[in-house]
Amino acid sequence: MPRAGKKLRQRSRILILYNGEARRFEGVNLKSFGIRQNYLRIWTRLSASVMPSLPSNFEASTARCYMNISIVNGLAGMAGDYDLFILDLWGVVHDGVTVYPGAANCLHRLRQGGARVVLLSNAPRPSASVALHLTELGVEADLYDWLLTSGQATADTIAAKTIASGASGAGADARPAYFHLGPERSRPTLDACGGQEVVIEAAEMIICTGLFDDETEQAEDYRGLLSLAAARGLPMICANPDVVVNRGGQMVPCAGAVAAFYEELGGTVQRFGKPFPDIFNRLFAESPEIPRSRAVMIGDGLATDIRGARQAGIDAIWIGGGIHAEALGLGPDGQLEQDRVQGVAAQAGERPKAILPWLQW
Repeated sequence: MPRAGKKLRQRSRILILYNGEARRFEGVNLKSFGIRQNYLRIWTRLSASVMPSLPSNFEASTARCYMNISIVNGLAGMAGDYDLFILDLWGVVHDGVTVYPGAANCLHRLRQGGARVVLLSNAPRPSASVALHLTELGVEADLYDWLLTSGQATADTIAAKTIASGASGAGADARPAYFHLGPERSRPTLDACGGQEVVIEAAEMIICTGLFDDETEQAEDYRGLLSLAAARGLPMICANPDVVVNRGGQMVPCAGAVAAFYEELGGTVQRFGKPFPDIFNRLFAESPEIPRSRAVMIGDGLATDIRGARQAGIDAIWIGGGIHAEALGLGPDGQLEQDRVQGVAAQAGERPKAILPWLQW
């Protein structure tokens, strides 16, 4: 969190605490700073030469990371600020095995108060499959209005034949022959895609829904397979941009990790889901009467949920107990430290409006 001394001249040497380290800047025009309480709100664009240790995308638009992120214990005090609540699933509502305490009650309270509740997940499976899984976990359909997954967006796009089949040059009107990289539980997504599943040597593209075995494998284990695909120029369709997810307390790699590795090998990737605009645009097309100023995204992933919200022009509420829990030092008591919250968010170049330890009322 940025701090300044009590006596500051118009142009002076200042220290800004960035990610736990003090950084010194000379000759900064302090008229460019709004001093509020114990932090500086940075408005001007500071070049990479001035702030070499900051993220390369640091500029006026992302300088808001340095403003205090409100730490709150529950959603009740913010519920009246929005008409549309968009919630992530993994790391927010459940961990893939168990629904988090208080999550179902929070959904119930939001709907009871008249808000529209939409679940937006990067699960690489069709929306109907994820809805069934939610019911099995105890999250009934009457707790939300609508559910959309990245797997559904992937299947709908491929089924509509809007993706060109890269290697064959057959064009956008051909249903592609694809190689599936991912677990068998993603089979419903493939069924919804149409097309033909083939071996890698005959494929026109790769549909990646994850790893074959995400409990024992890493993306690096597919170097041989992916190197062959990259050499052939096969495009990869990534049905889940998440790099990692918390499943029952264990961090496991997702399709996003495979996609990133494929790009390192020279392959090309098209991703569906958060943080990309298409899935948010589709969601808002279903709720045209609600302005984006009255919508908020609630999620645990800075690079997906929080970034997606910013790019969509809506507020974001960060759940600390998800994939960033360790970085935040979040323990069973649910206590969050302001400096640590600021540092983790700033490192990602994001600034959510508030953070809760867990989804609770």
